[in-house]
Amino acid sequence: MATAEGLLEPILALHDSIRDTVVDACTRQTPEQLAINATGSSDAGDTIYAIDRVGEEALVRGLSELARNEPVCVVAEGIPDPLILPRGARESDCRWRLLVDPLDGTRGLMYQKRSAWILTGVAPNRGAATRLSDIVLTVQTEIPLLKQHLSDQLWASRGAGVEARRWNRVSAKAEPLTLRRSGAVTIAHGFATVVRFFPGAREILGAIDDEVVQALVKPEPRRASCFEDQYASTGGELYELIAGHDRFVADLRPLVKSASPPLCCHPYDLCTALIAREAGVIITDPSGAAVDAPLDLTTDVAWVGYANEALRHAIEPVLQGALRRRGLLR
Repeated sequence: MATAEGLLEPILALHDSIRDTVVDACTRQTPEQLAINATGSSDAGDTIYAIDRVGEEALVRGLSELARNEPVCVVAEGIPDPLILPRGARESDCRWRLLVDPLDGTRGLMYQKRSAWILTGVAPNRGAATRLSDIVLTVQTEIPLLKQHLSDQLWASRGAGVEARRWNRVSAKAEPLTLRRSGAVTIAHGFATVVRFFPGAREILGAIDDEVVQALVKPEPRRASCFEDQYASTGGELYELIAGHDRFVADLRPLVKSASPPLCCHPYDLCTALIAREAGVIITDPSGAAVDAPLDLTTDVAWVGYANEALRHAIEPVLQGALRRRGLLR
């Protein structure tokens, strides 16, 4: 395969298989069974639950099929070392390095509260030097709740825009889907979020959130001037920006040093940020520079997403001022 686009159809099929396998597991097992902590001593990054193992096993099965015609190096949550496929191949044989989160949004899905997402980014293989900025192809697929019959799938190649489709589990048919980011120029009466969905540093993060909102939106007594959505899935947050549901998301957790440091976003959580950028969403680090990190499982990554340039122009100086006053940004 001379280009990464040759991997697109196999990855789409892989995502479909993982989605269907995980949904099937949700039909057969209780939330308590799916929520068993299955983390082993060799696991890096986030806690691994029983439902994660379902996704990981489906991933490995599907990757074996994907790698039949093209050796690949896979870095994935739940797989402690880079996986070289097919078996017997060497890393030097692989032109492509895949960064995969087979289940982003585990907690919401295992308790049937909210969709999770399968995330995959493809980059030319530069070994351990490969970075998020090298990714040229991305796919993300929604794993729906049992009561939900529709699930979305998005993909993008660098410079080629976004394509999407909506899968109907009842009819077993997919329809083309058009998603549009918000064109709003203010966060007033829209969703704007500073991430704090896990324990640790919530007081600081909440204070930053309040400061930003109070500076940007005229307060109305006993009325909500804007709203937040603590969606515990980075892929899900990116989707909400792409779909026009959210206007601003800031994940600042790595900046905050506290006695109880929060669990942070990792590179595999952001491996589909290319889709958001191709959709016109602006993704930066807190300083305003491009987000970048190694394709690994452990690096903490802070990021900020704005639905459009007008929102960035309004929010970014206020956010950065709030961070500087707290010594969190130079």
